[in-house]
Amino acid sequence: MTNASGVTGAVRGFLRTADEARRAGRLEAAWAALEAAHIVGQRHTGLHIRSHVEMLGLASQVGDRREIVGQIARIAGAAIATWVWVPDGNTGRASMSAFASAPIPEDLAALRRADASVAE
Repeated sequence: MTNASGVTGAVRGFLRTADEARRAGRLEAAWAALEAAHIVGQRHTGLHIRSHVEMLGLASQVGDRREIVGQIARIAGAAIATWVWVPDGNTGRASMSAFASAPIPEDLAALRRADASVAE
């Protein structure tokens, strides 16, 4: 069983950053923060779903139909499959296959490692 407190705090921080960026009209910064929230929280079902719900909200705000459809599918996938398998490093965006893994940026990998070390 993993202790998600460190990851939960990190994801909440990224979500706050995304919301602040969105409100300021800095959409690329908002997307980047949501992607970071997704990468860090994707092994925890609730956090994984939350990152996709927030991405859906941003996609709706900007009217990106492809992203909206992609996020709806990913919300369902996160709810069903997070406990079985997640593609590490996946950004969670519709522009990336939901099944593709990617390198995890070192700062985000450090947050995930800290979470794993707490669980030991």
